Amino acid sequence: MTRLSVNVNKVATLRNARGGNTPDVELFARKAQEYGAEGITVHPRPDERHIRREDVFLLKPLVTTEFNIEGNPQPPFVDLVTEIRPAQVTLVPDAEDQLTSNHGWDTRTHLAKLTTLVRKFKQAGIRVSIFVDPDPVMVEYAKKAGADRVELYTGPYAELYEKDPQQALDMYRPAAEKARDLGLGMNAGHDLNLHNLRAFVQAFPWTAEVSIGQALIADCLYLGLEETIRRYKACLI
Repeated sequence: MTRLSVNVNKVATLRNARGGNTPDVELFARKAQEYGAEGITVHPRPDERHIRREDVFLLKPLVTTEFNIEGNPQPPFVDLVTEIRPAQVTLVPDAEDQLTSNHGWDTRTHLAKLTTLVRKFKQAGIRVSIFVDPDPVMVEYAKKAGADRVELYTGPYAELYEKDPQQALDMYRPAAEKARDLGLGMNAGHDLNLHNLRAFVQAFPWTAEVSIGQALIADCLYLGLEETIRRYKACLI
């Protein structure tokens, strides 16, 4: 079954908007796991507009499932990840001022860089996933870089799904099947929600993990955390 990793960035965004520690990111992460989440994801950015460096250290001992740290592998990020040693690091090519992730790596162009990074993280005992667009060539070069997994950027899937669900799935099939055929683990993330998630994992049942933040946190406002986790996990069966 596909595992659910809850991205807690938006909880931190709400906290930071007012100052103080409400809502409590660490408490939210504990409760998410208590209610069935199988992982916690954070994406610390240089400006710390949501998750802060100190949050990562506070979360480390509280994550009893799998801790996934994603971000652009600039030197401070690399140092943070190798010190924390999470279960997984997801390499994302974000610009420093980028609002949210909106594209994957060109793994062919950046093969040498990614190979060096993958080797460094794997030597520290960390599983490495590379964030890629749904392009089988990018998947192939992620494998050449030595990655354990790819994470397919599902923003375009979510957008197209509203108009043509079958076309949205067909757009992802070549990359998803390439990952499977290469023996590369496959994650998925970005704009997945209660409306489009089930179709994705049913089409690609080898999806190892989905990382969901924005939609899941928004659903918590209407449904509460426990019910929200229950509904997302029901999509993954």
